[in-house]
Amino acid sequence: MAKVIPDSIRAQCERKGGMRGIKARLLSDNEIKRQSKLCQALSDHQRLKILFILVEQPLCVCLIKEFVRIADSKLSYHLAILKKAGLIKSSQRGSWIIYEPTQRGKRLSQTLGAF
Repeated sequence: MAKVIPDSIRAQCERKGGMRGIKARLLSDNEIKRQSKLCQALSDHQRLKILFILVEQPLCVCLIKEFVRIADSKLSYHLAILKKAGLIKSSQRGSWIIYEPTQRGKRLSQTLGAF
């Protein structure tokens, strides 16, 4: 049994080089997995809030905690996920660890803030 698709869809596919052309335009499986991890990192409202806070002002954990009001272990967990996703970074400044957004984190927060 032949598959029947609308002429307009067939024409669009042909303009893109058929199925082979469409497949060539897609992200690789590895890139899709990377994007999936990014979406997972942003799927929690606390992590999203932390990212927006850090875009506004780099802070230490004790000050981030003032905004999110969660247990230290939970905050540490959320910060680790954001770091692993490449959205924030940390640096030692004396006895303090300061968290701040990466360029990727800044760009993403601007994009999300536009919605």
